[in-house]
Amino acid sequence: MDLRQLEILRAVAETGSFTAAGHHLHLSQSAVSRQILMLEEELDEQVFLRVGGGLKITPAGQALLELSRRVFDDIEATRASIVEARQTLAGTIRLIGGMTVCLYVFPPLIKEFRRHHPNVEVKVTPASATRIVRQLRSGAADLGLATLPIEDPNLVVEPALKEELLLVTSPQHPLARKNVVLPRELARQPFVLFEAGSNSRRTIEEFFKRSQIAPRVVTETENVEIIKALVRIKLGVSIIPYQAMAREVGAGQLSCARIAGQPLVRETGWVHLKSARLPRAVVEMKRMLERVVPRLKLAPPGG
Repeated sequence: MDLRQLEILRAVAETGSFTAAGHHLHLSQSAVSRQILMLEEELDEQVFLRVGGGLKITPAGQALLELSRRVFDDIEATRASIVEARQTLAGTIRLIGGMTVCLYVFPPLIKEFRRHHPNVEVKVTPASATRIVRQLRSGAADLGLATLPIEDPNLVVEPALKEELLLVTSPQHPLARKNVVLPRELARQPFVLFEAGSNSRRTIEEFFKRSQIAPRVVTETENVEIIKALVRIKLGVSIIPYQAMAREVGAGQLSCARIAGQPLVRETGWVHLKSARLPRAVVEMKRMLERVVPRLKLAPPGG
């Protein structure tokens, strides 16, 4: 059995006759018949039955037909990827992600990506997890980076990084003097939190439930910059990713502490539509994040 025989078998199955398959492949009818006969002799099985002047594919022939399609699809995908790899990457890639991702992950990621692929235009849209899913499913975005979990049968989800969530307070807050706080010390604190329904909020609410804390939520917002601003004016404390506060903590504008017990971690992952072959720009963007992750401030120094 060889590729030519698989190609002929597929042509016969799709056209319905040896003659039509020959025309399609620029072969004589006798050459097509001979190759099918050789295939049947090798397998000791008929691949087509002659029924009432027509052809009916047998189970053995159907199995070979499916094999033929897989083989030629793989060959075409490999050929296309080789050709594409020789070409300068150009065009547009549309990224979508949560607010924290857009502020702290996408800038260094896009900078690294553009350094290698300067002819690609990168468009960024901040969005909630629900909108990320909707935009990807509609084709309005090519690639998302979102807080997990995300479950949708039409999407592929690939975990990409983990971020530590820490307590953040104003420098004057009584808890600011501590490197580690106990869950019970948070029981009466006013909280400024991510909006209800977000995956980040769910992670924090699971911590509250485990710790038997009924939080007093004074404000909620999707914008981590607003959260930090409200914490600075002492409206409340919050729990946010370390990378979102690293600059302010270093400048003495905010203070952070770990919460004793099981570390609070949120996982972020790539999300895109299921596809037999991803666009090269998408593959390259995902690869670039692997280079950038070690530079991100995902946990406090020494943590």
